[in-house]
Amino acid sequence: MATPKVRWRQRSRLVRAARLLRTRRPQTFTEKVRYKMLRDHRMLLVTFADKAAVREYVAARVGEEYLPKAYGILRDPESLRELELPESYVVKPTHGSGAAIVVSPQASEDQTLPPAVWGWVYRHVRPAAVTVDALIEIASVWMTKLYGQGPNREWAYGRVPPAVIVEEMLVAPGGIPDDYKFFVFHGRCQYIQVDAGRFDERTQDFYDADWRHLPMSGGPAWATPPRQRPDRLDEMISIAEKLGAETDFVRVDLYALPDRIVFGELTSYPAGGDSPFEPPFFDAEFGRHWNVPSRYR
Repeated sequence: MATPKVRWRQRSRLVRAARLLRTRRPQTFTEKVRYKMLRDHRMLLVTFADKAAVREYVAARVGEEYLPKAYGILRDPESLRELELPESYVVKPTHGSGAAIVVSPQASEDQTLPPAVWGWVYRHVRPAAVTVDALIEIASVWMTKLYGQGPNREWAYGRVPPAVIVEEMLVAPGGIPDDYKFFVFHGRCQYIQVDAGRFDERTQDFYDADWRHLPMSGGPAWATPPRQRPDRLDEMISIAEKLGAETDFVRVDLYALPDRIVFGELTSYPAGGDSPFEPPFFDAEFGRHWNVPSRYR
């Protein structure tokens, strides 16, 4: 297996010293994410980043009934040949974020698997567009890549043992379910981001914990008509707060299906500290709820 290359800037001690100096008095949310990336080296964050290990964490704190079904966690991509997979499933790396091959009959007919050399990819394809050999090639490239870029960036991903996880494909009325992202500060949910239409016309909305829509944008358009309060919002907030109780900040991603709530992931560094906020006021407003410690223990 090839050793991932780390850019000199992401491993330079001088660069690290400069970034520590620049982030020593963070005020906004994005500044505090960068502060956390450089200073919070607890193994808890490695567990959060590891899509395999985090399953045990979730099961212990809220119950395994909230986990998606896992068909396999594989250290060797060749082991994909041994799995008996259903018609719909998801293949993704355990040591990265935002990369997945989603396989289901609901995908567009013109979607194909990308070349393996593309690395971190997110693609929704039909079963007829997939071969085991192609999945193995893509997964083998994932195994050689370092998502976190090195010790001066999202360091926790570099500590995650590379592997491939194959999970159930989550389905809601209309296709892929909406993605609910709960911003939990010191064990309390303050804001909720909702992403929909990931493979179609994407929308993104932000709410406070009482489901009041925030007049802000993170890039994509708002949903039209306005989204109704989810029936199980209180349960989702409770789950998010239990999962975020041990740290100063984490974003908890959940899916609300007709019959259950399903865990997605725990994210310590949304957008790598580069989350867009429009208007910029909300960058400071999100940061207001986060009291970063002078030292992480």
